[in-house]
Amino acid sequence: MYIETEQASYSIFKAGRLETRPEEGTHCKFPLVSQVALHRQTVFSKEPVELRLRHVQDRLQPPQLSQRLNGLPVPAVALIGIIVVCFTGHLTMKALILVGGFGTRLRPLTLSVPKPLVDFANKPMILHQVWFLTAPLRRKFPNLSIVCELMFFSFELYQIEALKAIGVTEVVLAINYQPEVMLNFLKEFETKIGIKITCSQETEPLGTAGPLALARDKLIDETGEPFFVLNSDVISEYPLKEMIQFHKSHGGEASIMVTKVDEPSKYGVVVMEESTGQVERFVEKPKLFVGNKINAGIYLLDPSVLDRIELRPTSIEKEVFPKIALEKKLYAMVLPGFWMDIGQPKDYIIGLRLYLDSLRKRTSSKLASGTHIVGNVLVDETATIGEGCLIGPDVAIGPGCIVESGVRLSRCTVMRGVRIKKHACISSSIIGWHSTVGQWARVENMTILGEDVHVCDEIYSNGGVVLPHKEIKSSILKPEIVM
Repeated sequence: MYIETEQASYSIFKAGRLETRPEEGTHCKFPLVSQVALHRQTVFSKEPVELRLRHVQDRLQPPQLSQRLNGLPVPAVALIGIIVVCFTGHLTMKALILVGGFGTRLRPLTLSVPKPLVDFANKPMILHQVWFLTAPLRRKFPNLSIVCELMFFSFELYQIEALKAIGVTEVVLAINYQPEVMLNFLKEFETKIGIKITCSQETEPLGTAGPLALARDKLIDETGEPFFVLNSDVISEYPLKEMIQFHKSHGGEASIMVTKVDEPSKYGVVVMEESTGQVERFVEKPKLFVGNKINAGIYLLDPSVLDRIELRPTSIEKEVFPKIALEKKLYAMVLPGFWMDIGQPKDYIIGLRLYLDSLRKRTSSKLASGTHIVGNVLVDETATIGEGCLIGPDVAIGPGCIVESGVRLSRCTVMRGVRIKKHACISSSIIGWHSTVGQWARVENMTILGEDVHVCDEIYSNGGVVLPHKEIKSSILKPEIVM
């Protein structure tokens, strides 16, 4: 393959080191280039790349991308060339996502779908992981979504497609609950973008390490490349590319991401050498201060780590990592930005606030605006909002929702197909798919409505947890489960 570009100069990097900087006007061909920087952007390739320099042009403008594939101008050919190289991937890597079991902490939502498919900020949780995994790439390629649209990819598909740019060719889902539902949902993405998605199904709960042993044959291949392990409950900014660089730089056997917390006594603390990141030990819920960094549930592991894990219920945090740390082969990288385990409703609501604040800093144009909006609010373009509403802060309104006039929403998620009738008030709650909240109803204090729940007019819910397909005709005055 080759790239024709009108950029004035470019640089060829290999193994992170500048190899050459050809002069303008030269015609160069590079076999097996690992990184090519074009127009101050880095692309990756494991295929031979030929670069042909043309005359100088400062920037590729969107109007130049208006034509389709036949008769494209050189700038469009150049940019599409970048995308093709980008999608090739510079490594062949795999990722294991610890999907887990029944998601009991997020019931009643997980009575309708597996936990990774529960909506968070208008997307299933598992797709959010992919979104953040590709964030470094999107920052380097601001024109990427334009080209994907030109090449008939939807924006959502682009997010998953970009995984391939950092070398991930296969995603393995470690799951023991409704694997067929997960696969059916993700099959569309697998066929359209060419990234392999498989399930490793547990017949019994295997903890956080056992699933790696079960999926051993799926994770190891002839390349010997490290693989990622991700906790599906975590929402954060994933500096995946930086983690690869960190892992290669220290030469250890395993890398883990850690995050800083305000109250480390509630967690297992990772004690590490600040200058090198080498992990010294783990201290479970320390009474005395030993550090403020905890395991963030994001790992990059050499295949040799699998030799340490038996096929039985076991904990990677308590049984595997401490042994690697004793051999001084475990390193920790501090996670920049926010982090939250959203596996239970209270943390889900907090995680939404952190996510929307991060979205405001990165791409504020995705958030809603107007006189009826307070703070950070995410509204799907297919939702409708009536007059006289006050929405926010920290609200997500999903596809197809109808919010009638005079409604007040704050610190809540309103999932796909929900109808909120006139003058209802919802705060600190999660409203499940296709539910209805009646006129002048008040829903607050961590009320969780399952799928297709109907709250009648003028009802008050104070922390009610309502199972799917129920009708609430009387008020819930204190937190309780409605079956």
